[in-house]
Amino acid sequence: MARGLLHRPKHKSGMPGYQSYIICTTPRSGSTLLCRMLSDTGVAGHPKSWFHKADIADWLCYLDLPQVGGESETTTLDSIMTTVLTRGCGGTDLFALRLQRKSFDFLNRKLDVLYPGLPTDMDRFQAAFGRTLFIHLTRSDKVDQAISYVMASQTGLWHRNSDGSELERLSDPQPPVYDAALIQRWMDEMHRLDTEWQSWFEAHGITPLSLTYEDLSRDPRSTLAKILKTLGLNETIAQTTTPATAKLADATSLEWKERFLEETVR
Repeated sequence: MARGLLHRPKHKSGMPGYQSYIICTTPRSGSTLLCRMLSDTGVAGHPKSWFHKADIADWLCYLDLPQVGGESETTTLDSIMTTVLTRGCGGTDLFALRLQRKSFDFLNRKLDVLYPGLPTDMDRFQAAFGRTLFIHLTRSDKVDQAISYVMASQTGLWHRNSDGSELERLSDPQPPVYDAALIQRWMDEMHRLDTEWQSWFEAHGITPLSLTYEDLSRDPRSTLAKILKTLGLNETIAQTTTPATAKLADATSLEWKERFLEETVR
């Protein structure tokens, strides 16, 4: 039988508390910074993109689980879910997940395999993750978001540590090349993904905790405190949690933005 978080204990108040939270987001919205800060609190689980790619084999590889020949899909998924729930809790009582919109549909289909016969997406998510706080993390400035995505894709550098050292590089270093059409394409894509999240929330009667990259970037500790308070955790922990990533935006980013805006208003 597929496992989930439905039978985790209640909060001290006696009211059912959140058993999990899911950061629903899109690329280049500050989720890496937010996830690292949440993990560093020591009380808010270990949020990562546990289901990042739409591929079971990739999930197994990411989790260092063996791929067993002849094993049923349900058995494989149950093993994956058991491992993810443990690691996503990070030794705490709270499961945490970062979920990009592009990963949503595949995960939802696999939850339907694990928990068959449930009528709605929410029923499947609750079967797997218990009572869940949905956090919608967006970036208001879509020009900045698209430029950030294009530059990261071209240069191969996706994140830096707070000391300036490289945190995540996915390809060999390459110089960025301005491409207005590519920036526009990713602006449109980010708008589309945000709209899909919002439509899903509305269709399922979900009121997410709404956060923006801009607020997170300006005052990460206040954003962290807001999440902890909503989860019923000690929000003062945020004041001793140090942001662990640095912005990648630079003079080139600003130059691209100015050029793009000049070209698109003509």
